[in-house]
Amino acid sequence: MKPIPRALALACALAGMTACTLDQPRTFNKAGAPDLQAEHWYSIRAVGEDEQRTIEIYVYGEIGYWGITSGDFIRDLKSQDDGVSPVLVLFDSIGGDLFDGIAIHNTLNALGERCTARIVGACFSAASVAACGAHRVEMADNALFMIHNPWTYMAGGSEELRKMADMMDKALEGIVTSYQRRELTVDDAELRRLINEETWFTAAEAKAAGFVDHVLAGSLPQIDNSAHGKILNRYRNTPQAALDLINNQPEPSEPELEQDPVALAAQLTAACHAEGLANVAHVLINASGLKSAAAVQAAVKNAAAVRDVCVLAKLPGEAEQLIKDGLTAEQARAKLFDKLVATSAQVELDNHPPVLDDQPPAARAVTPQAVYASRKSHRLERSA
Repeated sequence: MKPIPRALALACALAGMTACTLDQPRTFNKAGAPDLQAEHWYSIRAVGEDEQRTIEIYVYGEIGYWGITSGDFIRDLKSQDDGVSPVLVLFDSIGGDLFDGIAIHNTLNALGERCTARIVGACFSAASVAACGAHRVEMADNALFMIHNPWTYMAGGSEELRKMADMMDKALEGIVTSYQRRELTVDDAELRRLINEETWFTAAEAKAAGFVDHVLAGSLPQIDNSAHGKILNRYRNTPQAALDLINNQPEPSEPELEQDPVALAAQLTAACHAEGLANVAHVLINASGLKSAAAVQAAVKNAAAVRDVCVLAKLPGEAEQLIKDGLTAEQARAKLFDKLVATSAQVELDNHPPVLDDQPPAARAVTPQAVYASRKSHRLERSA
């Protein structure tokens, strides 16, 4: 199979993903490129003892290759499950790999009546497929639920692209079947329309459609999910409620100065020189506000991380502007990912015949023995 373009390969490296081929299709949500450790918080634990024992599972982050894989989920659940304890799965996830979501869905479905899914924040894309595998689904009244068509990318010829389109249609059938395990109030045609149009549901709307059994009154406690916000602009119909849900973070308190601003400026400048960032020292002085030594260190650390992302993308010249724009390393990674994918989106056609490494030579090779024999023959003919 023809290799993928260089720019797309770099984009894949930035995203922490493997580019699709027909042999290894990936069907996922339109997420960016989160860091494995920074972007998810996941745990399975047993709470209580004997009759009061409950298994609590937190799926807070992405599902699949770059987050919580179905293999990890199933292994960890088996290590805690005694076969009788109630299982409570809390979801705050933007989704991820569809097939990991389906595997988690089937695992929860096999637990039967003792399994409850509780949506406490975001439940988008593959996460909504996974949650619908539970016998009972609860949802906080300030949470959101979203369904949409499978999405992927790949490189290949026209036949391979047609086969991938057929596979995507089959993936859609897996989504439809998973949702229809719930007692929905919409028929098959309406469900497919909602999926195709990328539909966002409030808790009340999700309950009315049958995705949710019960709406929980009052806000539920959530961990910091600000990392989700950077991917919402990739969806077509992101409602303001989703943006409010993700961006509703407390304002940080104003720290007091720890030492003299002049000394902090000198410290920042020296740190920038040590990191090879002397050209942006003045930018970081303004960005840090010289509020504290911690703020100075954080500004330099973030700038170095942005620079490293640009080096990985083979675009070191972009680093200075991205740092000036005040982007984090993850924001810079997402921006470079989009840029590299856009530059590799042109179709490349190659009509040259393939070169076979084992093809026999067109003419016989000339050897010294043959040359000597030919000259000897000519000398004998002249002397005759």
